[in-house]
Amino acid sequence: MILRQLFDSDSSTYTYLIADPTTREAVLVDPVLEHVERDLKLLAELGLELRYVLETHVHADHVTAAGQLRERTGARTCASGAGAPCVDQHLKDGDVVRVGDVAITALATPGHTDDGMSFHVGRYVLTGDTLLIRGCGRADFQNGDAGALWDSITGVLFALPDDTVVLPGHDYKGFTSSTIGEEKRVNPRVAGRDRAAFIELMAALNLPRPKKLDVAVPANRACGKVAPIQAS
Repeated sequence: MILRQLFDSDSSTYTYLIADPTTREAVLVDPVLEHVERDLKLLAELGLELRYVLETHVHADHVTAAGQLRERTGARTCASGAGAPCVDQHLKDGDVVRVGDVAITALATPGHTDDGMSFHVGRYVLTGDTLLIRGCGRADFQNGDAGALWDSITGVLFALPDDTVVLPGHDYKGFTSSTIGEEKRVNPRVAGRDRAAFIELMAALNLPRPKKLDVAVPANRACGKVAPIQAS
């Protein structure tokens, strides 16, 4: 399997390229609009054909490149049925997206948002904003729910083998990966807490609104189509 981790420094977003080395079919997960040309160039350099674009959720901090990549490559866009209505395929828990011999299993992991999906492939799990390295996504907008987030982290992701490599949707401190076992032991949001204590912690975070929230959410529900600014 070919696996590449790409980065957007403005939003600290990771985009992932997954491909089958034999068929040369590829998937991009959580692509960022400003990096369409970078990602298409990499695909061309590696001799890959983009078949799918997967989204872990409707993002609030950047605009997706899903729609533009679909227009330019013919790739199918996929995400949770609770999220963007514009995608070609709505995924349910347990659905499998295949490129060649590479099987990517969708895991429903709501809580940060109601449409949260993680993607399990081989010994890796792409966790979006559900589980971050030494953290987790917030749960105070887009129908977020701290209790559901706890259930997704501890009941779904922590059920994976401890040596599963965690590839998060963001990182703000320079980390690129972790493991399920490591996060069980030392993630300060969950380690040593129960569900009630986690919910109490999340309610007290008092985080600022994402600066792109009002633009990104409606754009991402339209697969990256940014609405024109209305003249006053």
